[in-house]
Amino acid sequence: MAAVATQQIGTVGPASEWRRRLGSARIYVGALIVLVWGLGPFYWMAVTAFRDPDHTFDSTPWPTHITLDNFRDAFDTSRGNNFAHALLNSVIIGAASTAIALVIGIMAAYALARLTFKGRYLVSGVILSASMFPVVVLVTPLFQLFTEIGWIGKYQALILPNISFVLPLTVYILASFFAELPWELEEAARIDGATKVQAFRLVMLPLAAPAVFTTAILAFIAAVNEYLLARVLSGSRTEPVTVAIARFSGNNPLVPPYGAIMAAGTLVTVPLVILVLVFQRRIISGLTAGGVKS
Repeated sequence: MAAVATQQIGTVGPASEWRRRLGSARIYVGALIVLVWGLGPFYWMAVTAFRDPDHTFDSTPWPTHITLDNFRDAFDTSRGNNFAHALLNSVIIGAASTAIALVIGIMAAYALARLTFKGRYLVSGVILSASMFPVVVLVTPLFQLFTEIGWIGKYQALILPNISFVLPLTVYILASFFAELPWELEEAARIDGATKVQAFRLVMLPLAAPAVFTTAILAFIAAVNEYLLARVLSGSRTEPVTVAIARFSGNNPLVPPYGAIMAAGTLVTVPLVILVLVFQRRIISGLTAGGVKS
């Protein structure tokens, strides 16, 4: 019997180890594919941004003919491009949309998570369904509405639609987080004499800081990346970077300045990538904090 057991252990052991290594290999290969798929276009954009304009279409996979001319061209205003002002517009639009969406979203998410009222799940479903509404359907009615009230080309015409787009995400993340917070702390604060508003502001809201921070980053990125409505509703004074980059012009009106476009795209993308990398732990903790019951 001992010999049989030894033989079975010797047979099963290497097989289990092989299956374990195969499973690990599949995970690493899958992660590598996702990494290349996600970062490949960004890498090629950065390579083209630092490449001499005369060699823009060079297919060498590593940086060659390195120069900073494309970045100078991106900020050059002699051809009608105003990339620096567009960057400022994107920051203003993104920050305003995020701040307003957070104020509304925090209150809505807290009410959905804490209060019990008839139709609560219907309200949650309507809020989530708004995030799946196709943006292209809203272009014509919003353009007509904002034209009639004189908002075309103004910041509010860009901020209000962005709020409606990022608000469902805000409510979804924060409602899930608020639902998992220990409500005993709020009840203890009420027993100590705090009002509902004070208990929420002094006890519950600080506990939700990771989720609020995560939501703010994701909402800001979504607002900055919006293009379709911004292309129709913005003017030369309020156009964000997504619109400004798309309408870059070069020396030849028939040939887009690909080098300057890639340089501008790199300048816009790099800060967002750095922001996510620096705060990735907060983002992950904020997204997963409400997903497991304590």
